[in-house]
Amino acid sequence: MNHQQRWPGESRFKGWLYLIPGLVIYLVFIFIPILSTIRNSFYDWNGFSAGREFVRLDNYTALLDDPQFFTALINNFIFIFFYSIIPIMIGLILATLLGRKPLRGMTFFRTGLFLPQILSMVVVGFTWRWIFNPTFGLLNTGLRALGLDSLTRAWLGDFQTALPAVGAVGSWVMYGFCMVLFLAGMQRIPEDQFEAAELDGANGFRQFLHITLPSLRAEMGVALITTVIAALRVFDLVYVTTRGGPGDATLVTGFLVYRSAFQQNQLGYASAIATIMTILILIISLIILRFQSSEEA
Repeated sequence: MNHQQRWPGESRFKGWLYLIPGLVIYLVFIFIPILSTIRNSFYDWNGFSAGREFVRLDNYTALLDDPQFFTALINNFIFIFFYSIIPIMIGLILATLLGRKPLRGMTFFRTGLFLPQILSMVVVGFTWRWIFNPTFGLLNTGLRALGLDSLTRAWLGDFQTALPAVGAVGSWVMYGFCMVLFLAGMQRIPEDQFEAAELDGANGFRQFLHITLPSLRAEMGVALITTVIAALRVFDLVYVTTRGGPGDATLVTGFLVYRSAFQQNQLGYASAIATIMTILILIISLIILRFQSSEEA
């Protein structure tokens, strides 16, 4: 067995020294806050007073009696369709169209399609709130110009359209990430596989089905985990566009945590919601990873 040779006098622990800065940052800004959140979930605390009351599992049992929590949780799962399923489908289609044969202006198209991903979600939210404005918004103005006045509405103020409207913005943001991820994966697919398939009479759809999709299994797993996590922890987009309204139509757990902690001064209850969502995200991520590992085996 070959071992990496060390210079005389070189410490075997030298490599670990390079990990210390990253470990310290992870410990201070991620691990310790998570532990603090879990601890606070067992207390009745407003976040400001010096004293707090240990209430055991009362905050967690209160979740079972809170209809708003289940409404927010259902909305989060609905957002998975907009944040994950639609962007992955669009990303696969765009990557297939842009990744096989080089075209003039390809870099421009890739950059333009990826642009929504690198924009601040606050900027995205304000931009789309203007587009959805019922009076002077671009969407309703365009519909009126086409004579489709009956289709105009207050997109973010209507109970039927608010959630799909915000979800569509999420799809617009996430598809660029999926596209770039799939484009990177397609670079390692040997071109001779497509050439052999063409010689055998396979059309573009069959090549996509039997060559592209199986080769992008790892990238699809990464995209699925990333986008599902984004859907379950969505907050800023909802905060900027609808504040969870109208009513609870777009209420999500992230906004419920914010409202419980900073508007209702129920930090213990908010910590319980955050803890449950963290556990849920971990479970879903492990299920996806387990399924992906079984497919590759």
